[in-house]
Amino acid sequence: MLLDDLLKSPGEWLGGAGPQADIVISGRVRMARNLAKYRFISRMDTAERQAVVDLVKSCLIARGVAPADRIFELQQVPKLDCKLLVERHLISKEHEEAPHPRGVAIGDGEAVSVMFNEEDHIRLQVLKSGMRLQETFVQAQGVDAKLDEDLDFAFSADLGYLTACPTNVGTGMRVSVMLHLPALVITRHIEKVFQAVSKINLAVRGLYGEGTEASGHFYQISNQVTLGKTEADIVANVEQVIPTIVNYERKAREELLKKDRVRLEDRVWRAYGLLKHVRVMTSDESMMLLSAVRMGVHLGILPGLDIGTVNELFLFSQPAHLQKLAGKALEAHQRDIRRAEFIRGRLESK
Repeated sequence: MLLDDLLKSPGEWLGGAGPQADIVISGRVRMARNLAKYRFISRMDTAERQAVVDLVKSCLIARGVAPADRIFELQQVPKLDCKLLVERHLISKEHEEAPHPRGVAIGDGEAVSVMFNEEDHIRLQVLKSGMRLQETFVQAQGVDAKLDEDLDFAFSADLGYLTACPTNVGTGMRVSVMLHLPALVITRHIEKVFQAVSKINLAVRGLYGEGTEASGHFYQISNQVTLGKTEADIVANVEQVIPTIVNYERKAREELLKKDRVRLEDRVWRAYGLLKHVRVMTSDESMMLLSAVRMGVHLGILPGLDIGTVNELFLFSQPAHLQKLAGKALEAHQRDIRRAEFIRGRLESK
């Protein structure tokens, strides 16, 4: 497999399928695991880190988690391709930038991916578009069980799975849901949602996780506590709150349509007009404009535009995707010109 093959589709996280996909972009279950006979990554030398890479790769292949041509040692992958993987939520920014031996395995359709030698020896994730957390959780358990057949995980009878960061000790599991919440932002109710979420030990993060901004009105809701709770409890806790947030967003959209429809339509059509006609566009600007257009499509304000096209534009207008499509590295101002050109071309063809 060539990483260029990823450019053929928007992948799983922006697939647009699944229940409530107009607001719930995707759900993810991530499990952190470490090998009992090896030190944590921060304490390992290069030889130890390479040994973990070799061991995990052989296990992934043997257990059918990913074929050999879908497993990549990132120190051998061009920097632009690593950035592409970040934009597709297959690796973290920290994993992209680390200097030591490390890698990622990518399953069919990008629903399953396994980072090795990130903060922990193994971080497996299953990601599905729409609100399908139970299905995602079951699949993640299956991948975890396959790895457990060959690998001896660091585990304490008292504490659970041992991880590099104390906040992950216990189940080692993070459950997150990516939401598109433009109406709550417009109506200025988003802070109330954040406050309510924090009271039940859930965190709100940006588009690429911890320490990132909520670009394009995308927000991740995830658990903060992994110790003292079962995996099923963590999933249930996140599952319980997401429908409430989705309902708030739906009511905010209805409120905008009812009380200020003309202004809402103007916001959507103005965004659409800019996307179709401007010649220079930054990444942040495109994300905000596409956010308005995406909401407009789901509200029937832009009936002639399909949501698949909008989702593709979100992803393929990102810096690494633009450069991969161009076949060369581009400076920031060149990307801004190329981005506007790319979006115009896709919208004009519809």
